[in-house]
This record gives sequence, C-alpha cells and structure tokens, in this order.
Amino acid sequence: MTSDTHRPGDAPTPGTPAGHLPEAAIPHQAPTPMGRLVATVERLRREVLEAHAAADGRALVELAKGILIGQLNCTPAAAARQLDVLCRDSGLSPLELAADIVNQAARDHVTEVAAEFVERTGTAEPAERSTAVAVRLRTAESGVLAAADDTQAVAESLLTNALEPLGAVAVAVWTAVPDGSLALAGHAGFPPREAARWRHVPPGVSTVARLALRERRLVTLDRLKREGLPSIGHLLWPDGGRMAAPTGTGGRIHGVLEICWPQPLAPQPPQIERQIEALAELCARTMDASPPRDPAVAEAVLPDVSELIDLAEGLQDPAVVLTPVLDPEGRLTDFRIRHASSRFVDPVGRPRGDVNGALLLEAYPMAAGESGLFDIIERVHATGEPFRAERMNLTALVDQIPLTSVADISVSRHGAAVLLIWRIEDETARLADLLQHAQRLGRIGGFEENLATGEITWNAQLYALHGLPPTAPPVRLRELPGYAHPDDSAALGRFLRAVLRHRRPASVNLRLQRADGITRHIRVVAEPVLDADERLHAVRGAYQDISAQHWTEVALAATRDQLAHSEAESAERNRLALQLQHAIMPPTPPAIAAPGLRIAVRYRPAETESLVGGDWYDTVVLPSGLILLSVGDVAGHGIEAATGMVVLRNALRGLAVTGAGPGQLLSWLNTVTHHLAKHVTATAVCGLFDPSTRVMRWARAGHLPPVLVRQGEAGAFPLIEGLLLGALPDVRYVEREVRLEPEDTLLMFTDGLVERRDSSVQDSLGHLVQAAAAGAGDLDARLDRLLAESRSDTDDDTCVIGIQVG
Repeated sequence: MTSDTHRPGDAPTPGTPAGHLPEAAIPHQAPTPMGRLVATVERLRREVLEAHAAADGRALVELAKGILIGQLNCTPAAAARQLDVLCRDSGLSPLELAADIVNQAARDHVTEVAAEFVERTGTAEPAERSTAVAVRLRTAESGVLAAADDTQAVAESLLTNALEPLGAVAVAVWTAVPDGSLALAGHAGFPPREAARWRHVPPGVSTVARLALRERRLVTLDRLKREGLPSIGHLLWPDGGRMAAPTGTGGRIHGVLEICWPQPLAPQPPQIERQIEALAELCARTMDASPPRDPAVAEAVLPDVSELIDLAEGLQDPAVVLTPVLDPEGRLTDFRIRHASSRFVDPVGRPRGDVNGALLLEAYPMAAGESGLFDIIERVHATGEPFRAERMNLTALVDQIPLTSVADISVSRHGAAVLLIWRIEDETARLADLLQHAQRLGRIGGFEENLATGEITWNAQLYALHGLPPTAPPVRLRELPGYAHPDDSAALGRFLRAVLRHRRPASVNLRLQRADGITRHIRVVAEPVLDADERLHAVRGAYQDISAQHWTEVALAATRDQLAHSEAESAERNRLALQLQHAIMPPTPPAIAAPGLRIAVRYRPAETESLVGGDWYDTVVLPSGLILLSVGDVAGHGIEAATGMVVLRNALRGLAVTGAGPGQLLSWLNTVTHHLAKHVTATAVCGLFDPSTRVMRWARAGHLPPVLVRQGEAGAFPLIEGLLLGALPDVRYVEREVRLEPEDTLLMFTDGLVERRDSSVQDSLGHLVQAAAAGAGDLDARLDRLLAESRSDTDDDTCVIGIQVG
C-alpha cells in the first residue's frame, strides 16, 4: 500500500518529487499533434524536476564522500566503496547514510534539530523519522549551496526537498531593504502573476513577513484570513496557515522565510518549529553571500550608459541619469536612478548618495501625480521628444509633509536612458521676486534719492501710488509738500527737517493729492544715507498706501461710539429691570404671618447685573383660609424676563382667589403664558396648604420638586408629570397631596440654588437633600446656611421658601 499523503517529518519517496503524480497517473491524451505536444511537455517538466531532486541528493552524497576522504585519507573511489559497504551493513539508503555522516561531521544547527527529535521521543519510530528529518534538511542544504547565487532556485529547493513533506504548498523568501520595505527575492509554488504583484512591499504595510521581522522570532498563524494580515497568496489560500521566520547571520536580519499551507495549520510541535528555523538559517547563508535577485522582475538589459554619465558630470546644472525598469510582460513600471551628478541638488536637501541606485518613485513618490514629473519622463522615453519647462513645481515629501520647490526642467532621451536636468530656482532671485509681490500686496513703493547727483530711483509701485505714468519724472522729496494736503504742511515740514537737516530716520502720514483728483492717505518712511565723511549722501525710503487702514480706523471709531451708546442703553435697561425686580421681589423680604405655619423667604439676585432673571416666589393667605405657596422661574434674563415674571406671579395670585386646585391653577397659568405673554416659557411649583388638616396639595410645571425635612431626615417629593409653562396651548397638570406633621420643614426653591455646569440636576438635588438633613437651628438659620453652602456656579437668581409646621 502506498499513500500520497505525507505527514510532517516524513521524507519524500526517493526518486519521485513530492507532490507529483507518477507517469501512469497522467491522463491519456488523444493521438493528435496537440496531445502529443502536451504529453511531451509534461514528460520534460517531470524529468527536469526529477533531475533537480536527484542533483540535490547527489550533492549530499558527494559531500559525505568528501568527509570520508578527509577522515580515512583515502581516494574518491575508496570513499565510494566504503559508503556502499556502510549502506549494506546499516541497512540505510545512500541518502540517509550521507545525511548521518554529514551530521556527525558538522555538529551544526541541522544536527541539533535531528538529535532533538530523538531526545524528545525516545522510541524507534520517531528515531526513523528523525533520520528522515536529517535527510530532508541536508538535501535542502545541498540544494541551497548548489544555487547559492540564485535565490529563486534556493526557494524552489527548499519547497521541494524540505517543505512539501510538511504539507506546505508555497514558500517566499523576502529581503529586508534598508529603507524599511520588503523585496520578494525568491518564491516557489505561487503563480507568476501573484509573485509579480508582490515583488515589492512599501514601508509601513503590515504583512506576515513584517510581523516576523518586527518581533524577530518565528511567527505561526493557524488561519491567515482570521488574522487580517495580507501577504502573497492570501487570495489563493485564505483559510490556510502561515509560518514566517526571520533569516539572519551574525545578529543581523537579512529577510524573512515565509511558508504557506493550503489548510488551517494545527499547533506545531517544537520539533517542526526547529526545522523551520534551521531552514531559515540555511536561507540566511545564501542571502548573506550575494544580493538576491528575482528573474521574474529582472530589469531590461540596457546599453552602456557611461557616456551619458560623463555628459551629466560635464554639465553645470544638477543632472540625473535614469534607466527604465520593466515588468515580466515588458511594461514600464519605474525608472532607476543610475547616477546623480556631483552638482546634484535634491529639492529636500538629501545628499546624492541617498538617491543613487534608488527607484524614481521610491525617492520621489510625489512625482507620480497627474501630469507630474514621472509622466513627463515616461513620455520622453516613449517618444524621444525632449521636454523643456521653466518654473515647474517639484514636490517632495519630508516627514509626510509636501515640500514644493520651483525649478527649470529639461528631459531628453539618449539611447535607452533618460537624462533629467533640473535647475532649482536661485534663492536670491526667489527672495527678490517674493519682495516684489509683498510690496505689491502691501501697496508699498520704494525710492532712493541721490542728493549729490540728483538721481532718483522709483519702483513701479511708487509710480502707481502717485498716479503717474512710468515715463513721468519722479517727485523729489523736497517737492512733496506741493502734492500734499495743506493741513499736512506742518507735519511734513517736521519730517523733512528730521531727515535732511538732522539726518535721522523719520516717518509722516499725509494726504497725497494726485493729478487725477484722487486723494490717498500715505505713510512715508525715510532714512538718511551718509558717506565716509559723515555727510548726507542720499535718502532712501518707502511710501505705503494706508487709505484702507485710515477708513477702517474711521469706521472703528464710529463703531466704538455706537457700541458705547448701546452699552449705556443696556446698562440703563438692566438698572430698570433690577429696580422692577427688587420692587416686587425684595432681596430680604419681611416675615410672613400665616396660621399654623412659620414661613421664611430668601431671595438672592444674580451676582452680575446683566443677568437679571425671572425667578419669583409668593406666599399669600387666600380668602378661603388656604395658604398659596409658589415658586417659579421665567427662562432668560433682562427686562423681558423680569416683566414676564411680574405677569405670571400676579396672574397666579389672581387666579388663586377662584378657589381652584393647584393643577387647575397651573393649567390656567399655562394658557396665560402661551397666549398673553409672548415668547415666554417658565417653570413653577404651586401648593395650597390647609392649616386645619395640615394637608398640602401641590402640582409642578417642569420645576424641581420640594424637599421635606422630617425628624432629621430629608427627601424630595416624588417627581410627578408636568410640562413647563408656555410650551403647548392646552396642558393638564397632575396634583398630589402630602400631609405635614408638626415640626416638619418644607423647602421650595428655584434651580439657581442647586444648578452646576459640571453636574447633573439629580446629583445637585441629592447634595441639597443631604445639606437640608444635616441642618439644625431655627428656620432662618437653616435658609441662610443653605444659601451659604450652595454649590451653584451659574450666577443665576435664587429663591428659597421655608415652611415650618407649628
């Protein structure tokens, strides 16, 4: 019985590459020319694979013969005969015996892995499998050494000899590039298109290989899709497992060996992990020996560019020699910077060594923008037509921030290479141009007057300020009074004396009367220029048009006057509102006499006069003998809130004479608020206390409930339904009854007592309940202490009514 299934650690059947069908299993092809061609191609492909496997095995056997020659000091023929004798005596195959001889001689990592397999198991069967492990690893090592200069061949040897027996279907060898990117140096088991897509992974992209590189250890993923990490072949085997091991020597990591399984990967024993690490070490030897290359993405063969490099070195401007980079299908993907001249100036200040040998889009990724530098170079390379441009923007990334430079560009094709020349704009010329624009935007004109020769120099902006054509003669500084408003003569005279006589810098503001009848407000600044003998030689300075600033200052002055008038009006309105409020709601109201009750009231106005509010309270004995107790708060501040408070307070007092209950009173008061008091909303609590039964009926309209203090314990009344006043035209309010006991204290208040910006109303109400329960003494002392300990920070009005039952 034979099986095509291989367990981890099993060796492939000798003479047949793992994972391939025998010749008898090849489907029979029709005897047609195409069928014969397909059969021939398949046979040749199989023979090539078998030849590769046999070559790797022969290399291992030859290596064992070499060890025997050295140990026995015999000829190669004698070593071969000795190897045959040892095979007959031990019952091992030549490959197994060769692996054993190499292990005994090498005593390296591969030997340790095979010996570890025996030590961990201690049984006969695993010992046999450990021999298979040694054969597999040594065969892979032989293939690696035979293809040391070809990373692609190394990857194929690793997959065929060592990884397919473990159930793997593909392998990728990544090179860690110094710029943080990953390059696919070799691969096996992946379709060519998939390998071409993953030939380069930019820095910062999280992949399986980068995870192993970052953690510097073997990484095992049971299901790639579940981990959410992309990698080569992730669409082919989304539920497959992955293992990735860093490859390095001498403490330096060169890259990553990544292995793919088509199915979920079960937890691997330490022996398998050690085998993968051993393969990664074999791979690292090759990567350290020579730079890897991938023939699938090899660059096109180009003619010698030495003459073009010599030409670039002879130019006075910075020059770069570029050669095309092609994909496997022959399409242009990028340009390689083959040479940056000694006069090279990078737009972001990098030395030329940082860009020499790099890809153009890696060094200058912003060149890939639409109609950018890369498109220009690509077009020149395709058509041969040279390109010239002045003052073209070159954008480069510096710490992910775009930095733009201005340069003159020249691009030309020479054979298969491209010569790029750029001349970064001279800093002096750029600053001069910047100064010119700044003078234009600031409406500034400069001048210099040589007093010895009489020569006057003006710039174009100064002619425009004077309203003169560029061909007109400039105005001398001494002639300036003839162009100024007569009222500015005195100030202009002081300015001229300071500059021309006292030889010190000075400035003056004047109204310049132009020939076209327009008057401009101008500031003139001048300074004297002295010669070697400290004599006045010239005067230089500038004119600035400040007309807009002047009229802005005039407008600001008018606005300030209007604002001061408005502030005075507002202060008067607040004063009147405060007087009105104090007339109806005095801050220290007199004590109210009511049968069976002791009533005290505290009213604290807002700390800021501009926040005059609409809080009210009322306690009155009705003709029926009932006592009306109410508090309320009109939304807003100012005269409107104060007048609204007067309307609602007086309306409630008048409605209470009808004998209606508190719910009906609030319904009527809501109608008054909605229809008669425009743009007013308010909250209120209304209570009617019967001294004979000590029962109080109460209702609320969006207001905080009263707090009852009884025998040292305090609690708020249950919250009942009640919409605020003025929101809807027709609202019904719920009533509740509370029987008060002797010595009970009832507190009715507005939200100014408890409201805080950083706390909820419920938290603030809870703090008030605690403060009320802790209070002691008579009623006046309790109310004073509640106001003093209030945590409110909104600067709002506060009303508190204390009712103590006799």
